[in-house]
Amino acid sequence: MKKLLSVSLCLLFAASMAAQTGKIRVATVGNSITGGTNDYGYYAMPLAEMLGDDYEVTKFGKGSSAVFIKLREDATTPENPNEYQFAYINSEQCAAALEYKPNIVIIKFGANDANKKNDKRFDFSIIGGPHYATDTKLGLGLVAAGIYRSDPADTLLLPSNVSLFGDVSTVGFYLLGVRGTHIFPHDRYRAVYTLYFYSFPSKFWGMGYDMGDNDDNESDMKRWQVHVKGSFLWNLGSNLFLGPSVAYDYIIGKDIERPELLAGMDRHTDNYGVGFTFMFDNRDNLTYPHRGYYVNLTQMFRPRFMGNDYAFSTTELQLNAYQQPWRGAVLAEDLRSTLNFGNPSWGMMAQTGGSNALRGYYEGRYRDKHMIEATVELRQHVWKRNSLTAWIGAGTVFPKFSQMRSRHILPNFGVGYRWEFKKNVNVRLDYGFGKGGQRGFLFNINEAF
Repeated sequence: MKKLLSVSLCLLFAASMAAQTGKIRVATVGNSITGGTNDYGYYAMPLAEMLGDDYEVTKFGKGSSAVFIKLREDATTPENPNEYQFAYINSEQCAAALEYKPNIVIIKFGANDANKKNDKRFDFSIIGGPHYATDTKLGLGLVAAGIYRSDPADTLLLPSNVSLFGDVSTVGFYLLGVRGTHIFPHDRYRAVYTLYFYSFPSKFWGMGYDMGDNDDNESDMKRWQVHVKGSFLWNLGSNLFLGPSVAYDYIIGKDIERPELLAGMDRHTDNYGVGFTFMFDNRDNLTYPHRGYYVNLTQMFRPRFMGNDYAFSTTELQLNAYQQPWRGAVLAEDLRSTLNFGNPSWGMMAQTGGSNALRGYYEGRYRDKHMIEATVELRQHVWKRNSLTAWIGAGTVFPKFSQMRSRHILPNFGVGYRWEFKKNVNVRLDYGFGKGGQRGFLFNINEAF
């Protein structure tokens, strides 16, 4: 119903803008019943004859099309591998109908939308293959992604999502985890969760910008970590959400080549946190937003009486905005910060790099109490399931606001390729560049932000 309403409103708006001089333009919009096999379609020609010379009837039908974005898996062929192309709102005929600016619009849909395969309750797919990253080297990754609605009858409800991910590499790295967002019926509540564990023969430079910027500090460490984080949010109305959050991190540093870089801190730590999350979210979808805004403020407290080895609090802020500057393009902006107050351990300090921010920097090379990063990314659809991206950004780490220095800003830019794994779920390949020739290749599921 929502898609039908979108198509209808777009076309009716175009009709209202049409000039009222000359012949009255009539657009027939729909599937193959409208398109037909001749110049006028199955009912357009008789309609034109009935209306007479004062009317101009033009057909804008597309065979196999429907209101649903995801339509008819049986319609997928080697020549047309993208089943999502059958959504009428994405078709050339829809764009042509808008450009035609009709006075009258006749809409005929329903036959293809009634296809039973549209009723798939849980859309689940698996993809895997070899990849290469600068820090983990040659590896084999596996991602399973699922999209579903907690109330299948509510087509206005944003879909929930869940991803299972795993990875092994030639340097002894292994990772297994799950993350997702469950949206309850009528979007009254949301549950956001992440759980993973990994073992990683990594590099370590110490703490602070100057330590990370010194190549002579590069040393080996085997890091093992378990991370669990979850939030349960109430919908306050007007796209505002608020609720409690919990987190747990267990971090071990083994086989440390230069233990003095830990500055006397424990090699292994338990970190228990409780707090709250405040969120504003009016994005059109969660996994590949095209428009809207997202604000997430999470405040976590880790006092000693909860069993923490190091007492501190963490304030995390993420701001995102999405626009569509032209057809097929999305301009996305990201501003995020992590601020630790108190005495965080080496493993819980704010850090740059990784798969979501300042891509191309070795994750954790630059770490300190505080971090701020900003990125602007252009995402351009090219052909069928294929898209390209380019981004530019900057960030820094610092122990105090009074010690922020412009010379410590870390520039970042890069390019990427996207393959649409399923509707609004992309497999992404990114190659990022940073200061002093630092660069890295990344493989992941969903967008960085």
